[in-house]
Amino acid sequence: MNIAAFEAKHQVGSRARLALALLLYTGQRRSDIVQMGRQHIRNGILHLRQQKTGASLAIPVHPTLQAVLEATSSEHLTFLTTHGGSPFTAAGFTNWFRECCNDAGLAKGTSAHGLRKAACRRLAEAGCSANVIAAISGHKSLNEVQRYTAAADQLRMARTGMEAMRKAFPVTTKRTSSYKPE
Repeated sequence: MNIAAFEAKHQVGSRARLALALLLYTGQRRSDIVQMGRQHIRNGILHLRQQKTGASLAIPVHPTLQAVLEATSSEHLTFLTTHGGSPFTAAGFTNWFRECCNDAGLAKGTSAHGLRKAACRRLAEAGCSANVIAAISGHKSLNEVQRYTAAADQLRMARTGMEAMRKAFPVTTKRTSSYKPE
């Protein structure tokens, strides 16, 4: 999904931008984000029970998501509602979000599920282990996490890894030999 194109079309404060932020900054399924509301956030932590797996998760709220939440009015128990004010069904949300993607000029086949994968990929590129990613996404299988992060930028991850190693193990060798290259 072209996240920047979606953000350019749907400004902060809109339902579409809130949907994007909930998907991208929680790594949850559509069936879970349509149930989220302000009552699920306590002390900067989003608490939820995944519908599909029953897993209970506590996810720190990313600052970008917090800013979008603060900029978007919500008078209902769920953050995302239909124009009539009812909570979305998972299928209804999918259709509505697809329309938002169409409005942003995104390719056919772009979906909310792609943002779950994007969240996992971003976590991998930030240097997070598969276990850390699963702690956020709620995946039960590390193989699934690996499948979701297969498109991660290898060079970016390698640079992150080398930077972490450089910080943990600073250069300690000094040139002590009398060898002089020709």
